[in-house]
Amino acid sequence: MCGIAGLSWHHPQRLPDIAEVRRMVDVLAHRGPDDSGIYHSGVGLLNGAADSDSGVAASDRGAILGHRRLSIIDLAGGRQPISNEDGTVWIALNGEIYNYRELRADLKSRGHRFATESDTEVIVHLYEEFGDDCVLHLRGMFAFAIWDTRKSRLLLARDRLGQKPLVYRYHSGRVDFASELKGLLQLKDARREINPIAIDHYLTYQYVPHTTSILNGYSKLPPAHLATYENGKLDVRRYWTPPYEPGTSKVEGEVRSDEATQAEVEIELRDTLTEAVRLRMRSDVPLGAFLSGGIDSTIITGLMQELSDQPVHSFSIGFPVAKFDERTFAREAAEHLGTIHHEKVVEPSALSILPKLIWHYDEPLSDSSAIPMMYLSEMTREFVTVALSGDGADELFAGYDRYRAVKLAGAFDYLPKPVRSLFASRLWQRMPASVEQKSFRRRLKRFLDALGEEPQRRYLNWINIFDHSRRREIYSDSMLAQLGDADAASFLEAAYAECPSRDFVTQTTCADVLTYLPCDILNKVDIASMAYGLECRSPFLDHHVAELAAWMPLKYKRKGKQGKQILIDTFGDLLPASIQNRPKMGFGVPLDSWFRNELKPLLFDVLLDQKSLDRGWFRPEAVRKLVDEHVTAKWDHSYRLWNLLILELWQQTFVDSTTVPTKPASL
Repeated sequence: MCGIAGLSWHHPQRLPDIAEVRRMVDVLAHRGPDDSGIYHSGVGLLNGAADSDSGVAASDRGAILGHRRLSIIDLAGGRQPISNEDGTVWIALNGEIYNYRELRADLKSRGHRFATESDTEVIVHLYEEFGDDCVLHLRGMFAFAIWDTRKSRLLLARDRLGQKPLVYRYHSGRVDFASELKGLLQLKDARREINPIAIDHYLTYQYVPHTTSILNGYSKLPPAHLATYENGKLDVRRYWTPPYEPGTSKVEGEVRSDEATQAEVEIELRDTLTEAVRLRMRSDVPLGAFLSGGIDSTIITGLMQELSDQPVHSFSIGFPVAKFDERTFAREAAEHLGTIHHEKVVEPSALSILPKLIWHYDEPLSDSSAIPMMYLSEMTREFVTVALSGDGADELFAGYDRYRAVKLAGAFDYLPKPVRSLFASRLWQRMPASVEQKSFRRRLKRFLDALGEEPQRRYLNWINIFDHSRRREIYSDSMLAQLGDADAASFLEAAYAECPSRDFVTQTTCADVLTYLPCDILNKVDIASMAYGLECRSPFLDHHVAELAAWMPLKYKRKGKQGKQILIDTFGDLLPASIQNRPKMGFGVPLDSWFRNELKPLLFDVLLDQKSLDRGWFRPEAVRKLVDEHVTAKWDHSYRLWNLLILELWQQTFVDSTTVPTKPASL
């Protein structure tokens, strides 16, 4: 796990400056605190003292690759960038290739010679053997850059499910890239103009989707995509699609049979996930597991314990607010599995971490679980360098409670139109409701209100932060004019289009795998863990597991109110009975209470500050109304206020400053 940065040019308007690339690399030091390296196509590897263009001949085409290293595999010999035998192919990798030993053995049999024991070097020789199709052989998480000196060609690639990020800028005869946006912002000509459409997406989803960026002129390479830059042309293409459509899922080259029994599915799932865990336990440094006491993390920790000859170290985080505290379940799981367990309580004062959170998440992300994720990563790093997690199981195996609402709403779609209209009547909105965001009456009103909409729009209304009408109410006239007819729903609708032939619940899980999972969950985990130099590995996101889950009929995943049923049936021996039947809690924080008490001054000092109100995106009176309704307990706007607060603090950090900060500021 590391950080990469660099650029490639073809008759550029401005030749690159090595000092700029060094700044790009240095600002990513948290991702790779152990080592750094830079390769320049004009001179080869640079030593630590090379900080200018001195001695580098000008060239009309070339590349510079930079790397920050977190040493996990081959601690002594795996320094990057690294090349093939004759120095004609160079690579900088962020991530881990879990099947590198198997690939290495095959490549050696084909005549390739290795200089190190690292997983990174395997990709170089795969590229020599298979070209761009090298990615199809990789079982892991990765974002990498390959420079082919013979073709003067740059290849960028990102893993199938989007565990590792890659941001780029293409302009003026150059492609610049980095693991994080702040890396690109170190360039002399880096612009910092906010993209209004990105703000609209952010207020909708609580993240800025790929391929866009919060800033104009920057892009995020989507999961399962390659980008090639050759002869001044950038080409981006997809190399893998999760096989949700009938007949597209294969095992050992054969299309999976729709006639498989549950017993056969359970055997394949147990074998596949166990193998995914085994591969992710390959490490030359200590490793442990995140353990919340939920189904997903307990299964992963349990499989680790089965494969280990020593007790696994497990880690959990909790809150002094009972409905957000999972420590009791985590302790029960740890005792059941026999792990060495560590835990930490996060108090409201934890928001002293806010400046660090804003700096590391250099695009706005208002998933409040980033707070405990940062603290969990910090605590875990004190003991281990690698942690396995249960991320991805909810999306792949239909675990979220909202999928039950999707199924129920689907039944309403078969009712006669007059009956549907009655249930969807705005009159239901007049019934009293609790101010609590997740109360039954609030959820019922929200459910009924959306019944009259098309299924995809209905789902968006359930998961968004600001719905369409609320966004229009809060936006200024200038903002509305800039947005024009842009429709934030198009991002989600495009994901639904990838899976048109399955039942709508499965279509929705597919849409979440393509949107919410990489843009929110995996982004959150990557940034939080990398902030502390911790590598986080997710066995459920092994593409063999994902392909099996994509094929799997819904009847195995959901039974009645229970999601992830196939996981419970398959791994029941690892799950205490209380955990099998416990309601899903989620990894949230008590924002509603914090904003009415300890953090109330923060709302007034930041959101209602005149500088914030004068930015021109929002109507000041609409922002004041949200704050007033929340602090007086008329309504729970906690998620919306957090969304706006993160956006404003991000602007103060990355837009208002004369230069882009190279470390977190203080409030």
